[in-house]
Amino acid sequence: MELKEIQTLEGHTDRVWSLDWNPATGHSGIPLLFASCSGDKTVRVWEQNTLSSNLFTCKAVLDETHTRTVRSCAWSPSGKLLATASFDATTAIWENVGGDFECVSTLEGHENEVKCVCWNASGNLLATCSRDKSVWIWEVEQGNEVECVSVLQGHTQDVKMVKWHPTMDVLFSCSYDNTVKVWADEGESDDWQCVQTLGEPNNGHTSTVWAISFNASGDKMVTCSDDLTLKVWETANIGIQSGGQFAPWRHLCTLTGYHDRTIFSVHWSREGILASGAADDAIRLFVDNNESEVGGPLFKLLSKKEKAHGMDINCVQWSPGEKPLLASASDDGTIKVWELTS
Repeated sequence: MELKEIQTLEGHTDRVWSLDWNPATGHSGIPLLFASCSGDKTVRVWEQNTLSSNLFTCKAVLDETHTRTVRSCAWSPSGKLLATASFDATTAIWENVGGDFECVSTLEGHENEVKCVCWNASGNLLATCSRDKSVWIWEVEQGNEVECVSVLQGHTQDVKMVKWHPTMDVLFSCSYDNTVKVWADEGESDDWQCVQTLGEPNNGHTSTVWAISFNASGDKMVTCSDDLTLKVWETANIGIQSGGQFAPWRHLCTLTGYHDRTIFSVHWSREGILASGAADDAIRLFVDNNESEVGGPLFKLLSKKEKAHGMDINCVQWSPGEKPLLASASDDGTIKVWELTS
């Protein structure tokens, strides 16, 4: 299998930090849509033209709200709202009103750069994390009223990413302090607690953890790091977690030797393909190694793309829809769209 480039998207005038596909697109005849964000302080919304060529064009530029780098963008599960997190210490929420994006809420509270924003599966909670070492949980109410319900202090360094579990209100954060922390709401009190820390003592990473992604069923998680490895984790029983009991995560395997510089991004497709993007300008794809001998590697390299971009790859993400595409964002200021061909 190989990654074939479909299109290079230009428009941002600085490095592209992140991108996010709109989950409500790519099926039922709705063209694929994604957002990208950049050091140029803007967010761009790209849409696929399904009538001709299947190529993407920029449909909107959101450029009047953030005053510094926009580091992260995330669509709500319904696809109607877009949250953007910026180095200006704010998070903005945008609503698509008849094709125009309006900023309907600005969240303030972090002391400095907001590094990531993420919605939970039901779209009523938003998590943000910052260089101020904190993770904030916000409740999104009717009329786009948003209030902070919890400030989580547990990391000792810059928090790089927050990620909600795909089916449950359990939150994961990863940090410059080399750990992944798992946060859960203890009962009715809205009191969020750190229920597990994945670090060096339990086969965790030995350097900054940059990103987290889950498989479709939510019983496995992958993390990537400055230590040049990808680590896969599993939990025994997702069911008991929704009953308020916490099932701990444990290290399953480590993928090493595939990138020779920091791995910034990893994303697990619904079909089970892991994509990683790194500072070596390369993309790697991995799949379950079903033929693995006992004790052998649990994942195998499916495909590799050297020089996928001219500079660091900051984000890779699979699209929703029947035939997923992979998008990658880079320090070279471009976004590339890829398809997997045999």
